[in-house]
Amino acid sequence: MAGAVNLVVKVHPVVLFQIADSYERRSADNHRVIGTLVGNVDKQSVEITNCFCIPHKEYEERVEADIVYAQEMFELNKKVAPHEALVGWFATGSEITSHSALIHDYYARETKDPIHLTVDTTLSSGRLTMKAYVFVPLGVPGATTGSMFTPVQVDMVATEPEIAGLDLLHKTKFSKVRSVEPVPDLTKISVAADKLETMLGALLGYVEAVLAGREEPNSSVGRALNDLVQSVPKMDPDQFETMLNSNLRDLLMVVYLSQLTKTQLQLNEKLSMVSVNNIREMAKLLPPSE
Repeated sequence: MAGAVNLVVKVHPVVLFQIADSYERRSADNHRVIGTLVGNVDKQSVEITNCFCIPHKEYEERVEADIVYAQEMFELNKKVAPHEALVGWFATGSEITSHSALIHDYYARETKDPIHLTVDTTLSSGRLTMKAYVFVPLGVPGATTGSMFTPVQVDMVATEPEIAGLDLLHKTKFSKVRSVEPVPDLTKISVAADKLETMLGALLGYVEAVLAGREEPNSSVGRALNDLVQSVPKMDPDQFETMLNSNLRDLLMVVYLSQLTKTQLQLNEKLSMVSVNNIREMAKLLPPSE
């Protein structure tokens, strides 16, 4: 159980979006929502990649949850994503309630050491905070024992497509119409190049300040810079230009083939429509059958 306490819980952005959406769509008589967390587990971390809400009702002394619905939803999720396993459950709010142990007991029967994730959708602290817990037994063997929710480290992680989507969504914060259009690929490259140039400028400023004695050197930053420099492939300008031109030719060929395929599909659609119209006209000229 000590290993469970040392776990790191990694949460993907789509999980928070789904929890927030479920909270906004909850019924009027529910003050919070609960649901199942699915993802992947290894020895040192639990990665939560998806979730789904479960209908439930909470009373003063008991909790009623639609267990059949939860099982059916998990089976459907297994068909779409066979690699995802049940890893725990979530609840909106910032605190552990008296009913949390009852709900956790069900998930403990479904999987080993389930994670309990709380998400503060009320934004009481000014931001969307989340906490992760594991259920740890306490007491002396053979005497009085009990259990308690123990917090574990929780981090936010995202894949490259998720980061691109988040960057696009973030732009709606500064848009009056609250909507944005995806930018072209060349524009993305231009924005990324400008951002890279800004970061390189800040990096060069730090290095020059350290060399001039105006800034205290940081060993961890130095090691990170050394790893960064060593990761850059060593090639002369001619080799780099050859590689760039080769990749550019491949990209242009893919664009050309995609445009050619699109044109052929449009031409085939128009020819099919002409053929159908010709058949209809010929059918009108034929004498009616007796």
